[in-house]
Amino acid sequence: MTYRAGIIGASGYTGAELLRLLATHAEIDVVVATADSSAGAQVGGLYPSLSAAYPNLQYVPIDPDAFASLDVVFVALPHGASQKLMPELVASVGHVVDLGADFRLPADIYQNWYGTSHAAPDLLNSFAYGLPELFRSDIQDSKHVANPGCYPTASSLALAPLLANGLVEHSGIIVDAMSGHSGAGRALKIEQHFAEADQGVSAYGLLTHWHTAEIEFALAHVAANPVEVLFTPHLVPMIRGIQATCHARPAKTGLSTESLQAAYRDFYSAEPFVVVSDNPTSTKAATGANTCQVTVRFDERTNSVLALGVIDNLVKGASGQAIQNANLLLGIPEATGLPLVGMWP
Repeated sequence: MTYRAGIIGASGYTGAELLRLLATHAEIDVVVATADSSAGAQVGGLYPSLSAAYPNLQYVPIDPDAFASLDVVFVALPHGASQKLMPELVASVGHVVDLGADFRLPADIYQNWYGTSHAAPDLLNSFAYGLPELFRSDIQDSKHVANPGCYPTASSLALAPLLANGLVEHSGIIVDAMSGHSGAGRALKIEQHFAEADQGVSAYGLLTHWHTAEIEFALAHVAANPVEVLFTPHLVPMIRGIQATCHARPAKTGLSTESLQAAYRDFYSAEPFVVVSDNPTSTKAATGANTCQVTVRFDERTNSVLALGVIDNLVKGASGQAIQNANLLLGIPEATGLPLVGMWP
């Protein structure tokens, strides 16, 4: 069976990545792609790399009526935008996968971190949090999915086995994460200009970045207790990739790197998109793939645990994971249309 899909916000980087990945999906066809300022343009005109796959697809203005009766709609809009159009959208389509932050968190937590009340709080319970490795049963039981952020995906998958097995304390967790500039989107910003970004590393969102709440939400789910995280994101001069470097205090004695690695392999033994590595890997190892590469160490000298997670921010951190969630919603084998192998060099 072929499912009919639409993409709202298909002219941004995550929208283009959805189009790239869905071009080879055996069971999902994109029939509608919207854009704002690019409405009327050919997809291949804006992204020549997509020309062969979509020779006749044209961007159209956002109109919920254009998506009526589609099987699945991917929403790739800036944060705050999807909640305004979601009431009308969910009433007319089979499933929605929202790549923005609007439906990831409970209303009170959303307001605390985003500084504004939610415009559609009655719909929040209709969306499962879409990190399949940790929330698969919730996703399969839901009609719609809120796709996780890129930083929370890398950080949560790096730390989840530790919290799930009670191996580290629930507080005092530190996550320092680095992202390529594609995570900031395609819109022009001064800090994204080559002369501003090249040969520099910049920390931002100090103590206030909203992905903190999302990381705590995901880890509290696996720990079955509240979790406290100090999260600091950094922009580094590359296009794609995220590395999350995570630190935690052990909650048990007798830990070793070998025992922690074994716990990780057991936790992720059935997960095709999580690779537990003996050695730390570069972000290049995940480029273009829907994988998260993780590794873990125990440091006897400082009595601390170090965990690393590496993803492609546009694939497992956004569009690839969105397709993974759509597969679950539609009852398609979860790995359909998703690359396991990254690009190198």
